[in-house]
Amino acid sequence: MLEITIIAVGKMKEKFYIDAASEYLKRLGAYARVAVTELPEARRPDSPSPAETSAAMEREADAILAAVPKGAALVAMCVEGREMTSEEFSAELEKLAAGGVSKLCFVIGGSDGLSQRVKAASRIRLSMSRMTLPHHLARVMLLEQLYRAMNISSGGKYHK
Repeated sequence: MLEITIIAVGKMKEKFYIDAASEYLKRLGAYARVAVTELPEARRPDSPSPAETSAAMEREADAILAAVPKGAALVAMCVEGREMTSEEFSAELEKLAAGGVSKLCFVIGGSDGLSQRVKAASRIRLSMSRMTLPHHLARVMLLEQLYRAMNISSGGKYHK
């Protein structure tokens, strides 16, 4: 069974996001073992300079890279990543599995995104949209798309 880890910078606080994420985690259980690791956002001053923002992102990168499960293919969720349809995403997951990948790790950055170091360590850079999204909403969207992709692969009726 596929093992999926989602590393997310920032703690989900809003009940509606928590409820939605829980629903898709429950559904995904039929297809994969999924774990979510929340990492704290690195502290920044109220009005950080570019150097302070960069330093905070590098501290987050240290924590992210330390949390990636050994042997997992890393997928960075970032605006400059590749956009895919749900069918293309499903096919990409199938291709990874056929190539021997049994562990995937998706990373969602905090309010400033991901450091270049995390992006460079990633096997895939994936974008949900060129629009900026709240990272908590991106987590729910990722969980839903993972469920949809696996349902497509199994010939289910969820995807219409």
